[in-house]
Amino acid sequence: MTKKNTPPVDGAEKVDAEAQPQQPEQQQQQEPTTETGQQGSSIAELDAMFAAARPAGAVPVDPTGQRCGVIAIVGKPNVGKSTLLNALVGQKISITSRKAQTTRHRITGIRTMDKTQFVFVDTPGFQTRHSTALNKSLNKTVMGAIGDVDLVLFVVEAGRFTLADAKVLSLLKPGIPVLLIANKLDEIHRRGDIAPWLREMQPRHEFAEFVPMSAKSKNDVARLFDIISKYLPEQAWFYSEDELTDRSEKFLAAETVREKLFRFTGDELPYTSTVIIDKFEEEPSKQHKRFVKVAATIVVERDGHKAMVIGEKGERLKRISTEARQELERLMDAKVFLEVWVKVRSGWADDEARVRSFGYE
Repeated sequence: MTKKNTPPVDGAEKVDAEAQPQQPEQQQQQEPTTETGQQGSSIAELDAMFAAARPAGAVPVDPTGQRCGVIAIVGKPNVGKSTLLNALVGQKISITSRKAQTTRHRITGIRTMDKTQFVFVDTPGFQTRHSTALNKSLNKTVMGAIGDVDLVLFVVEAGRFTLADAKVLSLLKPGIPVLLIANKLDEIHRRGDIAPWLREMQPRHEFAEFVPMSAKSKNDVARLFDIISKYLPEQAWFYSEDELTDRSEKFLAAETVREKLFRFTGDELPYTSTVIIDKFEEEPSKQHKRFVKVAATIVVERDGHKAMVIGEKGERLKRISTEARQELERLMDAKVFLEVWVKVRSGWADDEARVRSFGYE
């Protein structure tokens, strides 16, 4: 289990033998925080506008006593599900990228506030365009996640609804309340422009509530917590108060390297590239509270992809490794020694046995 931690110490890494000494690192830009109600209709006005559209049977009860429930975050690829999960948990546990299908596993994020424990399940974006063994595995993960939850957050981009969105919506089972999360509201120039679109969304599903928001806004996230809590049953918590995820640090190490891989290769590298952790060992250290050695392999499908990942004189692989190591130190509160290699495994995404061997269900 990953728990809340404190700032890390500095560390070092080792990369593929083809890499050269470290180049100056670029400072990672911080995502801006966007607050609500800056232009056009305010969030409160939008809420009031659509309060009448909520089905009578979906009105939640007032919370009393301890509550706990499972909330699935679903939607097509690249609508901001992982960004939303990280914002709700309060710490990064799911990787983010502009590349579709970044999330490949069911990731549980836990947030305990006052008397309520929120158990969020982030899922891969449901893939309708390709039918590789990898995509079939990812879609199976989505279907498994939405079957036994207390609430569904159906995430779409504010002002947009595509055939891919409709496909995901059709998978939702009756009897489970669904909140329509109109995410990326900060990208709408005039908030009032979202009202006609929300009216169009009403007949598509019996949504319990409409929630226009931006996952980057702390105010919007706090408001979402207030909405979600009313739908969770009264029962004992599933996890201890300080736990953040049910995923292991080894899993987070693989995901972190994969995120940096996509960040520094952009659209050049096919999304089927993956990362395998060959070694994850914690060793005693006189100088550090924790010292962890990690050996990771980036798996690509072609020799040209390998050269792309390594980069000229190994510079790109060095940057991937350095940023991954620094983030792992923050996540694990440890000194991390990270060794990264690149290997070619042609056609692995179409091979069911290899997909399973790489950790996909």
